[in-house]
Amino acid sequence: MDRRRLIGSGAAGAAVLAAPNLANAQASPRIRWRCPNSFPKTLDTLYGAAEIVSRRVAEMSDGAFQIQVSGPGEIVPGLQILDAVSQGSVECGFTSSLFYFGKDPSLAISTTLPMGMSSRGMFAWLHYGGGREQLRDVFRDQGVHSIPAACTGAQMGGWSKKEIRSPEDMRGLKFRIAGLGGAVMQKLGAVPQQIAPSDIYPALERGVIDGAEYIGPYDDEKLGFGRIAKFYYYPGFQEVAPSTDFLVNARAWEALPAVYRSMLECAGIEAWHATAAKYDVLNPPALRRLVAAGTQLRPYPREVMAGLYRGAQELYAELGAQNPRFRRIHEHWDKFRVEQSQWFRVAEDSASNFLAAASAPR
Repeated sequence: MDRRRLIGSGAAGAAVLAAPNLANAQASPRIRWRCPNSFPKTLDTLYGAAEIVSRRVAEMSDGAFQIQVSGPGEIVPGLQILDAVSQGSVECGFTSSLFYFGKDPSLAISTTLPMGMSSRGMFAWLHYGGGREQLRDVFRDQGVHSIPAACTGAQMGGWSKKEIRSPEDMRGLKFRIAGLGGAVMQKLGAVPQQIAPSDIYPALERGVIDGAEYIGPYDDEKLGFGRIAKFYYYPGFQEVAPSTDFLVNARAWEALPAVYRSMLECAGIEAWHATAAKYDVLNPPALRRLVAAGTQLRPYPREVMAGLYRGAQELYAELGAQNPRFRRIHEHWDKFRVEQSQWFRVAEDSASNFLAAASAPR
């Protein structure tokens, strides 16, 4: 055998093998992003959704794409993340778009609207029902690209230091509540307060507010609300199953290789479902512990819920009259919501209600 031919063919083979690696290195640049989070690190499930995204893109890129997640106030205050991402002060951020409804009420729809859909309905609308397409220009105007990346599932209605027996008990109630839920409560005479998650406990403790909603039993127990407020209300009319957004600066998004964009989108879907599933696991035992410790679980009275529903419809009509884009997106969202609620009423709700009654302790 001609050794020169063997050596030559071996060198050629090595060059062929090296070429894809070189191409991969060029297609997978090393990127480092900062991701401030609106939610405290103590809330491991919701804060952790951003960490799921960070971990997954690092794994999928073999460590080339790194996202450093930080808590509220470490780089950016908890309620200023949209501004920071839009301005390019940071490349991305994890937050609820409803916090910024004052910029454009349409932003709230990306999270949820009061009297909204279940988690399954919201995911279906966003990804398969045209929701993200409806919202795209809303986020483009803010200079960001939005990726749904967490869902708490069904929330609670919140804590109150006094019992709520009728709509009259809502009058003058100083209540921490985010987004448009506060505007709905205001229709019944409440005084809504938008307070960052990390500041709710001290405000409740000092009497700055009379009550507060946050998420549900697992997080509320951690934040200690049950030590200050006695009554715990349900359902979470304000955020039935809110979606939280991973926001990316528009210029940073456009500069990303297509494969990195796909990684972020896939990681967002995983984080969305993982968060909802973790809350479904953690909330039931947390609620039992709260009740055992003295929390008084209460449904919102039917008259209160009816008043809140009417208030929500009034609010949407008012916002739609002022903002044609909100009206267009809300009409799209609401048509989907009604169809979903009717389907679930026939299919899953009927089965769930029967099984809940049949399985109740006797």
